Amino acid sequence: MSINTLRLAGALFGAVALYSAPAVAEDLVLGASVQLTGPVANTGRYYKDAYEFTIDKINEAGGVKVGDKQYKLALKLYDNQSDVNLSVRQYTQLITQDKVNLLLGPFASNFALADSAISEKYQVPMVQGGGASDQIFSRNFKYIFGTLAPASNYFGSTIAMMKELDPAPKSVALLYADDSFDVSVAKGTRPLLTDAGFTIALDERYTSNASDFNSLLSQVKNANVDAVLMAGHETEILNFVRQAKSLSVAPKLYSFTVGVPSEDFRKALGKDADYAYGMSAWLPSTDLKDRWFGDAAAFAEAYKAKYGYAPDYHAASGAADVEALAKAVEAAGTIDPKAVRDAIAKLNFDSLYGTVAFGENGQINLAQTVVQIQDGNLAAVYGGKGFIEKPKYPMPTWDAR
Repeated sequence: MSINTLRLAGALFGAVALYSAPAVAEDLVLGASVQLTGPVANTGRYYKDAYEFTIDKINEAGGVKVGDKQYKLALKLYDNQSDVNLSVRQYTQLITQDKVNLLLGPFASNFALADSAISEKYQVPMVQGGGASDQIFSRNFKYIFGTLAPASNYFGSTIAMMKELDPAPKSVALLYADDSFDVSVAKGTRPLLTDAGFTIALDERYTSNASDFNSLLSQVKNANVDAVLMAGHETEILNFVRQAKSLSVAPKLYSFTVGVPSEDFRKALGKDADYAYGMSAWLPSTDLKDRWFGDAAAFAEAYKAKYGYAPDYHAASGAADVEALAKAVEAAGTIDPKAVRDAIAKLNFDSLYGTVAFGENGQINLAQTVVQIQDGNLAAVYGGKGFIEKPKYPMPTWDAR
């Protein structure tokens, strides 16, 4: 090759490099460990999908602008295999070895409780929508933020609705798993029930990931309660309902902390899901305006088109977590973790999930809407202003359905 040809090739290469460089955005890496396998993987996938979906949407709109720099968001994600100890190790690796800039959370309060200790130790902010236990936010940590309502008030709207039912239930069975979230739910629910005038006829704790509820259901049946309030994981609640049918246990009402808003829950139980109550801090609506998706209804439609299943509040909270980090980085004008942490604490913006504004303890407090499965569909039945749609109450016996 002649000298002139080499010079020409070098000049062309330099021109191409000079032209391409400004178009290449620097990556702002978000790290997370999520349950993609193991007992709670079915819920864990909401977070993986919501994180990726929202990051892609923000990047399509140009990414995150900080001063004269344009950042593209990137995700470094590990599968914690539903193992808390592994999750802690992975968050340590994300910070110390992978050198991620900011953190997104896992699913489940016991994971968020343990993993947030890592974000606090290394002073890297974590925004998570998978853990609601009051324990997470009672330690005066500065680097953990949560987009789920406090676990202690999960049944607050349900209990308010119960008082207005005709005839109102009188006796209640309170059942809960022994993990951080469900213990917080039970602790907060007891005084709410007592103050509302209900009798707690049964107050029972069971082992997380239990599959056999026959003994517990026998106690419910013998206590002859009017209502069952159960705090547990989706798989546990599916087993509980199936075994309740086999033992013909049918109080006037039963309500669950998770599962009911999920399309998978309704598909798994079919007609047996009818009459079940749950709660949700989020329902897809055109009223919830969003910078990147337009509104919550558009988010839900696009999400289902991409992943083949409808999002529930887990996915919406996960999307809001990513948006919160993006907004905070822009507000801080830097990717310095401490400055971003301070910006997160001051956030107040409208999103597809609702208004994102963290309290002094780092947690959002969104009102829960009571939902019920009616003829296979999810109906919003009770909110802050009273009944929205008429609930199907009381629940008939299994042989009368």
